[in-house]
Amino acid sequence: MKEIISTPKAPAAIGPYNQGTSFEKLVFLSGQIPLNPETMEIVEGGIKEQTVKVMENLAEVLKEANSSFDNVLKTTCYLSDMDNFVAFNEVYAEYFKAETAPARATVAVKTLPKNVLVEVDVIAYKN
Repeated sequence: MKEIISTPKAPAAIGPYNQGTSFEKLVFLSGQIPLNPETMEIVEGGIKEQTVKVMENLAEVLKEANSSFDNVLKTTCYLSDMDNFVAFNEVYAEYFKAETAPARATVAVKTLPKNVLVEVDVIAYKN
């Protein structure tokens, strides 16, 4: 049976979706953007600051799902500009070490919700 994952420690959904869902041991997290969950405002700064917030938001939803970055199997990373790839990757590498990193796709898109610079979604498994 599908389980809905929700935590007030990450931004509330701004559309008809949930922060995450799980089925048996698998966890599917919706894309997180750099919103402060308390104010629902975009964090100040550039790609690095926005990526940190995205990863912090993902960490909270993973925690709520009884999972963690160690259990991530796949990420999809959306950048508003591929010129931000190197800076994004520097922050991303703080959360995933090369030897155990998940599979990943990174794509540049024309625009992202609220005109943010980055969005990341995750597939993981529960502890």
